[in-house]
Amino acid sequence: MMLERGDHEVYHEPFSSIVVQGHTPVGERTATSHDELLKLLEERARERRVFVKETTEYDYLGSGGERIAEVGVHTFIVRDPRQVIPSHYAMNPDMTCTEVGYGHQVALARRAQVASGQRPLVIEAEDLLADTAGTVARYCRHLGIPYLASALSWQPGDQRVWSRTRQWHREAAHSSGFTSSHRTYAQTIANNEFLAACYRQHLPHYRVMCAWART
Repeated sequence: MMLERGDHEVYHEPFSSIVVQGHTPVGERTATSHDELLKLLEERARERRVFVKETTEYDYLGSGGERIAEVGVHTFIVRDPRQVIPSHYAMNPDMTCTEVGYGHQVALARRAQVASGQRPLVIEAEDLLADTAGTVARYCRHLGIPYLASALSWQPGDQRVWSRTRQWHREAAHSSGFTSSHRTYAQTIANNEFLAACYRQHLPHYRVMCAWART
């Protein structure tokens, strides 16, 4: 959606790229640390609106990204871990429970609240699917950007910005709007004890984020 809007310079998972690759491009330059990345993003934001989409798979706050919570306006999207965990495991069977990311998400959200003095906006993925227009309109009001109904649909296709993680975005590449995924997985929290343990570990964090979304 943010790519479709066309009024933001979009960066796709640059902080995780620092963790995985040790570098990430920012315009014509390259950042090799979280702090350097933040400084380059701040420079870009002086001239244009910048949007960063990121996962909370890694502990950025504990790996040189202490300033992340202080830069920009933070918003979060959260989805039921009962569905997220089997999906993640299907893509990455070597995953650790920590990489599911809800704990990191709560830590970052709380740090952002302290830095800004107000609670960050949290969107539940289920609400985005049930009432796309209303949820996106609320999101835009929070950010102070125009609501563009035209950005709620797009032409299917791959996107250069997610080239590093293309295998994780196959469904997104075939999408033309916000739709539910009906995929099923052989390994779930019902039949895999490791996944069940991950679910139990992250459920309290998920509930924190849901409470924020509903207040």
